[in-house]
Parts: sequence; C-alpha cells; structure tokens
Amino acid sequence: MKRWSKDALSSENLNETHEETNPQYQGLTGLRNLGNTCYMNAVIQCLCSISPLVEYFLSGKYITSLDKDNGEIATAFAYLMNEMWLGDFDCVSPEVFRLVIGEQYPTFLKKTQQDAQEFLIHVLNELHEALKKSSKRRNQGTTSTAWESRPSVTESSIITRLFEGHLSYYVMCLECQTTTYKNEIFTVLSLPIPYETECSLEECLECFFQQDMLTWNNQITCSSCGTKQDAAVKASIAKAPKTVIFHLKRFDCQGSYKKKLTTDIYYPLNNLDLSPYIYPLFRKNPKYSLFAVVNHFGDLDGGHYTAFCKHTISQNWYNFDDSRISEIAESALQTPDAYLLFYSNQSFSVPVKNQSC
Repeated sequence: MKRWSKDALSSENLNETHEETNPQYQGLTGLRNLGNTCYMNAVIQCLCSISPLVEYFLSGKYITSLDKDNGEIATAFAYLMNEMWLGDFDCVSPEVFRLVIGEQYPTFLKKTQQDAQEFLIHVLNELHEALKKSSKRRNQGTTSTAWESRPSVTESSIITRLFEGHLSYYVMCLECQTTTYKNEIFTVLSLPIPYETECSLEECLECFFQQDMLTWNNQITCSSCGTKQDAAVKASIAKAPKTVIFHLKRFDCQGSYKKKLTTDIYYPLNNLDLSPYIYPLFRKNPKYSLFAVVNHFGDLDGGHYTAFCKHTISQNWYNFDDSRISEIAESALQTPDAYLLFYSNQSFSVPVKNQSC
C-alpha cells in the first residue's frame, strides 16, 4: 500500500515532503522473506535504524568514496536504504541486495537458515571494502614495556568511523614478567555467557575482560626467555566504537556436542557503562544506549530471526518480523531470545536526503 507519491520526493520539495507526509512511517518498512532470509531481514532492519549510516547513503555521500570496481553491494545497500526510508510501500523486497551479496558469499543464496552474526560481519566488511580510503596516521603498536606509536597506513570508511573498535591484550610472561601489548580490531564483540539460567550483560562483559592464564597448549613463546612459557593475558578496549555490537554466544559447540543457551540475559536500555573495560587514556563517552536487538527463536537446527528497533523519529520501539511491523513496549524488550545487541554512545538525529541529490 502506498504511503506517499514519488513526485513529492523531488529535491526541491524534500523539506515540504517531511512535513506533508506521515514522517513516522519513514524507516518503518517491512522486508519480504525470500525463503529463510529472516536472518538477513533482521540485520538489515537494525542497520536501517542507525541514522548516521542511513544518512550517509541517503545523502549520496557514499558515491564519492565508492570503488567502482567493487561497489555493487554498497550500491544495492544504498538503494535498499532509500526504499526503506523514502519509498512508497509498507513492504519491499531485498532481492537485489541478496543477489549481489550472494555473488560474493553463495551460502546466502541458499534457502536455508544462516547465522545473523556471520551475515552482519560480511555486510560490514563488504561496505568497508567498497568505501574505504587510505591515510597515514600514528598507530599504537606492540612493545615490551609500554605503548609505542608508529606511522602506518590505515583504511577509513563510514564503517570504521561508526563500528570499529580496538582491543588491547596485555600479555605477561609468568617466568620473567616481560610484558607485551597486542592490538586487535573488532566490529562485533562476541561475549561468553557465564551462567545457564540468567545473568546480566555486565557479567558477560566481566567474563570476557577478566584475566586468563595461558598454559599447556596455549603457552606463549616469550621473546626474553626464548622458550614457551605460561602467561597471563587480559583484554581492555583501547578504542571504543561509537556503535558497539555485542554478539551473545548462545550456540555452544564442544566437539560433536552442540546446544543453544537460552540464558535470560538482562541488558540495560540506557547508561551501559563500558568505562571499567576501556583503557584509562581513552575513556571518552563510555555510556551507551540500546537502539536495536536481533532475536533468535528456536534451536540449532532451525528457528526464526526478528528485530527490535528504536525508531529515530517517534522514539518508539518496533518489532520487525519480516514483512510485519508492530509497536512494542520497552518492557517487552527483555527476552531470552536476544542474540545481537546494538548500542550507541551518541543520540541519533533524523536522517535526511541531501537536497542536491
């Protein structure tokens, strides 16, 4: 069913269009299920709720950065964002986006259930590859005693600016106490679930960031000792992203034994404080608010994905179940089915389309 006419979306009438039409419908567009593509639909809805990302594509800014030889996925994503925010219909088909990402990852063309977290990582990676720019900057490297800066070539994109975080691993040889720091980039942080019945997101974070011992087959080769030694390792966040995505590791696989953890995890809607896990020099804007959730219902052999997303315009929460959309209360957001949690340390403004486009 149409909500407004395309003629009203000409660049000269864009501001008037936001007033004349029902702006609360923008960004509230269902996605058709193309055959077990609920994992894809849920992830796309969450990305569609990230205003800075949406505006980057609606404004046409992505075109100047687009790698013309590697830009099909980013172009298809931009087209889909325009349909979902400025289109005519209550529901659209993500078929074109599915086809172009399926050329890179044929698994996503199969009509079988896939993992939403894996799909998300591939989408973010492909968007980054299509939109990246190289630059030189001082980068924190590895040293035996302290932080060290060295020049390096880095690749920046809208994805790195919004989602990229840096982990620093403090590794100490227990024989000679030599300390090294190793860096790792992340866009999605996979968290262990420490209890089977219930726990909090903070307990999952504490479990991830606690000090671990590397022994037996996990020993390190110490540069000072010259031999394998036991070591203590502890992670901290050296750079916290503006948008942090937590993957709750519900699928537990130990050899041939597999199960899904249905732990009820309490996650705060506001004021998630990451400062205990951020390296002291980089504790800036450490408090985050939830704005989207990917849920997984069912077990390892089958199931269904949906998304909860906070609407930028109305500030209300909605349940996105493929083509079906319904408003939900904040009290309904806490479920034992949460699989991916999206948090931001910045408030979102309403994305607009560049009037010159």
